[in-house]
Amino acid sequence: MDEFSFIDSIKPTYYRQPSLLKGIGDDAAVFRSSKDIVTAVDTFVEDVHFSRSTMEPYHIGYRALGANISDLAAMGASPSFYLVSIVIPKNWTQAELSQIYSGMDDLASKYHMDIIGGDTVSGKQLTISITVIGYTITNKARYRQHAKEGDIVFVTGTLGDSLAGFHILTSDNENNRYVDQDFYIHRHRKPEPRVAFAQALESLDRVSLNDVSDGIANEASEIAEASNVSIVLRENDIPVAPSFYQFTYEQQYQWKLSGGEDFELLGTVAKGDWAVVNEAAEKTNTQLTVIGSVVEEEKHPVYIEDNAMRKVLKKSGYTHLK
Repeated sequence: MDEFSFIDSIKPTYYRQPSLLKGIGDDAAVFRSSKDIVTAVDTFVEDVHFSRSTMEPYHIGYRALGANISDLAAMGASPSFYLVSIVIPKNWTQAELSQIYSGMDDLASKYHMDIIGGDTVSGKQLTISITVIGYTITNKARYRQHAKEGDIVFVTGTLGDSLAGFHILTSDNENNRYVDQDFYIHRHRKPEPRVAFAQALESLDRVSLNDVSDGIANEASEIAEASNVSIVLRENDIPVAPSFYQFTYEQQYQWKLSGGEDFELLGTVAKGDWAVVNEAAEKTNTQLTVIGSVVEEEKHPVYIEDNAMRKVLKKSGYTHLK
């Protein structure tokens, strides 16, 4: 199948977003909005971000788009459009590529997103670059720099699940010896961005959010550095799944703080606004946990407390070009 036939095969038969004026089929897409526009882009490379040994093609597409949507959620944006540029090696079949796009489309349909363009080229390594576009109400985008001294630090969901799933998929797992292994594998392959929860915070004038893609050690540092404050996390309050304790202490500690790719939301909010955040969690059926506080800027951006002992928590998640 040539490039143009492939484009025709992924072109939607209808569009979900009324603001779209022109989608796939011209030199560029056209959409109209009276709201603030938010964009994000991520690139995923085979054997760096995903592996055929742990992911079906469907999961690769689903997870790649999910990571991008999570960025929009952290900005308080409503996902609307996405564009996909893909480098295709010869050892990937048309059926496998179709499954990648099917995974993206299934997740996109949950948010009424439209694919509106992209590019396809041949290459040696499968590479998927996705650009997402979303909307926020004017001046309601959420920034990392909005944390203030005295804020509550919270996180959605449970942490460390994705890396636990990856561990299960890549370890000797004879006789299915892991408890809740399907749960952890699902969390690794099919993350669910916290879009509804973030949008339910719309009434707040100030809340900082950061999606947990690299681990909360990194994400908390980014918020603290952007806001010129320090953050103190309480290790014993960091939420994990009930069966997470089957793993070694070292694994638990590393995965919940630095595992990343859980695509939960780490945030800070004024104590006086906590009731609004809690109500948003209840409304959207989102697990929510207070895990620390924002303090005056100190020597280091993030500290972690365990049994009244405080120590520096260094950035320890995955970073590229390191």
